[in-house]
Amino acid sequence: MITAQQVPVRIYAPTGALGAGFSRAALARAIELDPHVIACDAGSTDSGPFALGSGTPKLSNVAVRRDLEALLLARDRLDVPLIIGSCATAGRDDGVDLVAGMVRDIAAEHHLSIRLARIYSDQDPADIEAAWRKGLLNELAAAPDLTQLDFRRSHIVGMMGVEPIEAAVLDGAQVVLAGRASDTALFAAVPHMMGADAGLTWHAAKTVECGAACAIPPGADSLFVHIHDDHFTVETLTPDRRLTPRSVAAHTLYENADPFLVTEPGGVLDTEKARYEAISDFCVKVSGAVFHPAEQYTIKLEGASLVGYQTVVIGGIRDAVVIEQLPALVPAAKAYFGSRIADLFPDVDPRSIDIGFRFYGIDAVLGTNELPPVVAPREIGVLITITAPSQQLAHDVGTFVAHTSSHLPIPQYDGLVSTIAYPFSPPEIDRGALYRFVLNHTIVPGSPTAMFRTEQETIR
Repeated sequence: MITAQQVPVRIYAPTGALGAGFSRAALARAIELDPHVIACDAGSTDSGPFALGSGTPKLSNVAVRRDLEALLLARDRLDVPLIIGSCATAGRDDGVDLVAGMVRDIAAEHHLSIRLARIYSDQDPADIEAAWRKGLLNELAAAPDLTQLDFRRSHIVGMMGVEPIEAAVLDGAQVVLAGRASDTALFAAVPHMMGADAGLTWHAAKTVECGAACAIPPGADSLFVHIHDDHFTVETLTPDRRLTPRSVAAHTLYENADPFLVTEPGGVLDTEKARYEAISDFCVKVSGAVFHPAEQYTIKLEGASLVGYQTVVIGGIRDAVVIEQLPALVPAAKAYFGSRIADLFPDVDPRSIDIGFRFYGIDAVLGTNELPPVVAPREIGVLITITAPSQQLAHDVGTFVAHTSSHLPIPQYDGLVSTIAYPFSPPEIDRGALYRFVLNHTIVPGSPTAMFRTEQETIR
C-alpha cells in the first residue's frame, strides 16, 4: 500500500535495461531490504532510430521475459508496484502490448493475480503536424528541420513524466507498463507520491536510472536507494561492485549536457550544491540537490521516419600508398559511381542513391572534427554504405560498388592493383530498412496526462 509522508522510501533498481540481466543474488538481497517499489527502464534512444521507426526491440524477447519473470515473482512476494518504462526499447504502443503479453503468459504460468496498467504514448502524426503548423512545437538543441518532413511517414511518441504513472498506481495498478517515459520518472513516481523531498527524489532517480552503471565496475546489475528527510543513500547489492562519491556524482553527466542541471517534463533537477559522502565501499550518502518546478509543463516528442534501405560492405586497407591517396580517391570514385549507375540502371535516378565511405583508423568517428593524426595508420577499416529506395536496388548497386572499390586506380602504380581486402564472400551485407530521427522538440500538453492513454485490466 502506497501511503503519503512515509520516510524513508526504499527503491529497488534491478538493472539498467530490462533484458540486460541482473544478479539473482542482488534480487534476493533487495527482497530482504523490502522496497516500496521496483522500477526498471526498458528503452532508450541510445541505439538510434531503428526501434522507434520499425517497432523492433533492441534486446532479445527471451532475455526480456526472463528478467520480467523474476521481477513479477518478486513483486508478488513483496506486494509492491512494479514499474517498467519505455517498453520494448522505443515505448511504442505495440511495444507496451508486447510486454503486456509476456506479463499475461508469466502470470498464467505461475498462477499470479495482477492488476495491470498499460500506458500508451504514441501520438497521432496528424495532430503533431497541426501543432507544428500553429507554431506550438519548440526546438531542442540540434533539432532537425521539419519543413520537408512527411509527418504521416513518421512514428511519433511523447515522453511522459511521473503523472501518468502515479495516476495508474493510485488507480490500483500493481504492474505498470509505460510507453516512452523519462527514465528518471519511473523511479521518482512512487517516492513523489509518498511525500519524499523532490530534490532528493529526482536526484536518487537520476542516480539509479541505469542500474549499476554508476558502480565500479559498471554493469547490468542492481542498486538500492533509501530516501530520508535530508539525504538519500545508494548502495550496491553484490560484493563485486562498489560505489564511490565520484562514481555516483559522475552519473549526473550521463546523457546530460549540463554537469548540474537535469531537465524533466515538470521542472529541473539542480545538483550544483549536492554533496557525496562514502559510507562504505558499497554505499554513498547524497544530499543537497533541489528541484525547481517548471513554469510551463512540457512533453518531449521523438519521431523516426524511413530513409530507405541499406547494404553495407566491410573491408580493410593495408597499403600505405592507397591510404595516402584516399582524400583524392574517394571523390573521384563517387563521381565515377554516379555516372556508371546511370548506365547500369537506366530507370534509376542516381540522386536517389547515397554511397558513403567511413575509414576506421583515420576519421570515421569524429569526421572533420578529428585532430590530424600524429602517425599515419598502417592499416584502416573501411565501411561502405549504399542507401537506396529499395533493398534490391541497394544490393545491386552494392555489388558494383564493392567490385569497383577493390580495384581503384592508384597513380603511383602501373596496372591493376587491389585496394581493399574483404573479409567476407560475398562482401555485400543487406541491413534492411534505415531510419532517421525527425523530431527533437517539446510541446505544451493540456495536462501532464493528456497525451497518454491508460488501460487497466485484472489478470487472474
